Amino acid sequence: MDKDLSPLVSVVIPIYKAEATLPSCIDSLIGQSYRPLELLFVDDSSPDRGAELVASRTPELRERGMQVKLLRHPVNQGVAVARNTALDAATGDYIYSVDADDELAPNTIELLVQRALEAKCDIVGCEWLLKQGESIRPMVQPEVRTGREAFEQCCKGLMRWNLWLFLIKRSLIETPEPLRFLPGKNMGEDMMLMGKLFQRADSVSIVHKPLYTYVRNDSSLTSSYSPQNWEQVDANLKELESYIQRAGGDASTLELLQFLKLNLKLPLLITGKRQDYDRWMSSYTEAHPFIARNTSISFRTKLLQQMAARRQYWFVMLYDRIVMKWLYKLLYH
Repeated sequence: MDKDLSPLVSVVIPIYKAEATLPSCIDSLIGQSYRPLELLFVDDSSPDRGAELVASRTPELRERGMQVKLLRHPVNQGVAVARNTALDAATGDYIYSVDADDELAPNTIELLVQRALEAKCDIVGCEWLLKQGESIRPMVQPEVRTGREAFEQCCKGLMRWNLWLFLIKRSLIETPEPLRFLPGKNMGEDMMLMGKLFQRADSVSIVHKPLYTYVRNDSSLTSSYSPQNWEQVDANLKELESYIQRAGGDASTLELLQFLKLNLKLPLLITGKRQDYDRWMSSYTEAHPFIARNTSISFRTKLLQQMAARRQYWFVMLYDRIVMKWLYKLLYH
């Protein structure tokens, strides 16, 4: 790739209580084979030394031809506002997002940009590695070519929508009107934005290589099921649904939203907690008739949802003990 003609990529890195993992994240950015990078670190009033760490390593990053912006919030506002701050300050042709506790393969951004230019894509995604404790699992993404196909795969539970999986044309985010995250709604914010972007995107492509390592923390996984966090997911889902309705979404797109609702609340059935099952039962009940219509999910998952909808809580508990606590532990630990 001709470096003189290479587009600038703005990389969004929110930092909050990330001092322990930030060094390896910065190392993976320094090691990128693609260098026209604008690194947008957003210190969301973190109580640790993350911002000082970024400042101390800024000369090293700039020596490698990267632009560095350290943006600081005087008070903590949450990751949604941190991402908005970065988007407002970004000047690159493309936007890419990195979590401060994760890592990139050395050629991640180069391969994504290369595909975007060769295939003239609005959005380019990749596959990833899921790291949890000592376990590392390769995670795949389906082949898609359009925004419509990508949205369908996400709604059916076959494709992940995490921001760090996608290189996005900044013009797609900003035109015809800027898309931003909902302040204070820090769970499901990636689902909301990517859902909107897939409505706008003409062309989408997937690089079928695991280019990103996502580190899953058991404690953060447990806390993600709190009522407060699920309220935020619900707010982001309602915003996406409203956006699609305003855009004149057809009946098939609105049906896909029912699959998305089932997909979003599926984790509530695999925690082994009665209160989560009760929340599953009371959430998005309008989507229950669509359980049998999603031909893309496994028979096991469909059966779990159907039994739950029939108020067969004993089956949900049996599933938790046999599949989640025994089979998954045997396979992935």
